[in-house]
Formats: sequence, structure tokens, C-alpha cells
Amino acid sequence: MDYSTQIAESLTKIKTSKPIVHHITNYVTMNDCANITLAIGASPIMAFDKNEVEEVVSFSSSLVLNIGTINQSIIEPMIIAGKKANSLNIPVILDPVGVGATKFRYSCVEQLINSIQFSIIKGNMSEIKSISGIKTSSKGIDSDTNNDGAEDILINLALKLKCIVCATGKVDLITDGNLIYACNNGHYNLSRITGTGCMTASLIGAFAAVSKDSLVSTLGGISSMGIAGQVSYRSLALNEGIGSFKVKLFDNIFNLTEEIIKKEVKIYEL
Repeated sequence: MDYSTQIAESLTKIKTSKPIVHHITNYVTMNDCANITLAIGASPIMAFDKNEVEEVVSFSSSLVLNIGTINQSIIEPMIIAGKKANSLNIPVILDPVGVGATKFRYSCVEQLINSIQFSIIKGNMSEIKSISGIKTSSKGIDSDTNNDGAEDILINLALKLKCIVCATGKVDLITDGNLIYACNNGHYNLSRITGTGCMTASLIGAFAAVSKDSLVSTLGGISSMGIAGQVSYRSLALNEGIGSFKVKLFDNIFNLTEEIIKKEVKIYEL
């Protein structure tokens, strides 16, 4: 199936309706997540306190939970927000940053998964393996380069958790538990900037805010970041480096159009 038209139409909906995307995200990349959400056309709100998250969720169109700088005090508001979103049929996206790095992170994600029905889980292959109970060789937030059996791992996790599962990498893999898709957009420079994964979750949140199809939302967020990365790299001058690339990344998300998506998107079924 050609998803480019659905992604393009969702982009226009984001720009016209400016949906609110509630983030409970990490402190390192919070500003970038807010700005990338604005750049795509949505409206970010970062509310963490347990006394207000239910109210904030109630006027939001999607919820993004990111454990990058997780601490014990954040777990409760995440669960409160997630349960409220579930009760209102608001899509919830999980970015399990570094879930396999420590026992604490793993236990936090375990609590979240046991308490909340997620619509979409997005992580690198190491993070997806960790959630699946598979040991990996990576530490911190870096991804395991061994992708043997990746498709089966993703499909099994999607079926188990009844959600879309996405593993980012050189080629991004996305599944609904039935079919599996590859997105071949992107550029290596995206891995040289902290926060591009977190920002991708924000973009997925923006698409999820306007689409009832979580697969389309995931493909939309993933391909948008990938396309922006490609276009940004192509426009670099000889004396420009990673700082210029990051600025151009925001520019190209801001300037993304239906026409650019239809021209640049590289999504295919495996």
C-alpha cells in the first residue's frame, strides 16, 4: 500500500488544526522536542506535575512519554496521564530511551506498560529487544548493531502489547503485528545530534493527534524526520557542519509540504 498520500494529508491536518501534543519527556531534549512540534505545525505542552497532568491530557490530542531522564517522581504522573489518555481514547506514544541500560529504567518501563495501553512504542533496536526480554550488547542509549531476527522481534512485541512497534536505525522498521514496513529515509548525521530520536517521537505524536491510524502516524513521524535529514544534508555548504545541519533540520520540518513528502518518502512493505 502507498502510504505517502495518507501521510501528506495528515501533515496538512496538523498545520491547519494545530493539535496539542502533551509531553512528559526528558530534560536534555525537551526544548528541541517542543520546537520540532511547533515546526511541524502542532502545539507542544510540557506538563509533569501529578496535580495537573489529567487536566492537561483532557485538552490534548496525543500524549508522548519519554524516559530519557527518568526518576521515581516522574513515574506516577506518567501513569496518571497515560490512564487518563486511555479513558479518553487519546493516543499514547512511548519512547523507552535507554531502557536496557539499568534495572531501574527497565522496571520503570515495565510499570508503564503494565499500567497504560500504548498506541505506539518507538525505540532503537536495543530498546525494542530489551522490552522484549532479549539481552543486548549495547549500553546507554546506543543501539545494538545486531539486527538478526529483527522482524520477528518487532512483530511478536506488537502482538503482545497490541500496539504499533517501531525500531529506528539505518533503515527504520515499523509493524502493526501483521505487516512490517521499512522506511529508508534519513541520513547518518541524524545520529550525530542528541535528541533526534526524541524529536521523532514528538513528530509521531503530532501525526497521532490528527489520525486514528497509528500505523500512518508512525510512518508519518518517522519519514518526516528522515526526509528532513536528507534535505538538510543536501543543502549543507562545504564549510558547514553538524550545527548548521541541526538548524536546517528544524527549517526543513517547518517547510515540509505534501509535495515534498510524496516526492521523497521511501516506505515499502517487507
